[in-house]
Amino acid sequence: MEQFEITPEQKGMRLDLFLLGMYPEHTRSFLQKQIKGCAVLVNGKSAKPGASLKPGDVVDAEFSEPEEPDVQPEPIPLNIVYEDPDVILVDKPKGMVVHPAPGHTSGTLVNALLYHCTDLSGINGVMRPGIVHRIDKDTTGLVIACKNDTAHQSLAEQLAAHTVTRRYYAIVSGNFREDEGTVNAPIARHRTDRKKMAVDPAGKEAVTHFRVLERFGEYTFVECVLETGRTHQIRVHMSHIGHPLLGDTQYSSGKSRFHTEGQCLHAYIFGFVHPRTGAYMEFTSELPAYFKKILSALRKDCARP
Repeated sequence: MEQFEITPEQKGMRLDLFLLGMYPEHTRSFLQKQIKGCAVLVNGKSAKPGASLKPGDVVDAEFSEPEEPDVQPEPIPLNIVYEDPDVILVDKPKGMVVHPAPGHTSGTLVNALLYHCTDLSGINGVMRPGIVHRIDKDTTGLVIACKNDTAHQSLAEQLAAHTVTRRYYAIVSGNFREDEGTVNAPIARHRTDRKKMAVDPAGKEAVTHFRVLERFGEYTFVECVLETGRTHQIRVHMSHIGHPLLGDTQYSSGKSRFHTEGQCLHAYIFGFVHPRTGAYMEFTSELPAYFKKILSALRKDCARP
């Protein structure tokens, strides 16, 4: 159960629209059904979807799970980096969502994997078959999926133990004073904007190591290494220390002269112990063309007298 206290800024909001802001992954019709089914209480009592909220009202929400749609295989091309009977490693392009969600059930990496593979692990259900970790829609690079539950369990345990190698390239705003460092700041769902994450003392442990690769004055090319794997971790941590990612409109209000269609972030190294052989394997993904183009432009700017 989640609990929210209405702020003065939220005065007069309809209950269903308030919940839609808190739970953007759900549809308004789903939320209205939950309200009518008494899964949502205002000050401990049932309410109507159109109920007007007042400052100090306490909203409790404990939803029943929506029915999972039937996710279909789709003949979407995949850039396969490595594949064997246990795992498949894919180089994901910008703009591709990793797994389906309510209201978005096609065109995802899972749809493509279901078409390519005869089997995927079922631990995460029909919406996320084979998926043990994810990267954001506009982040490019390496994603691993598992073809059976044994492999899935092994990779999940490695991720939980922080023994998987995950290195990212990023272009961030501003110039670092230091050459390297660590951001150790817990992350939780943003308290008022449910589409975002935020540094929050009540959140889960999150650790990101960074190293400066090139400086361009207004921007810096960095390598980020994940010790933990929270949602939007690099994006949140870099914004938290005053260096939001270039193109990341969700965590930065600044505008850029570059058209990036989302954050400049690339998962370029993924390393793990193979669940069957026990051998350590590490794979690298080349920077995508858009990323190289921006680096080239920044280097030319710095070379000018």
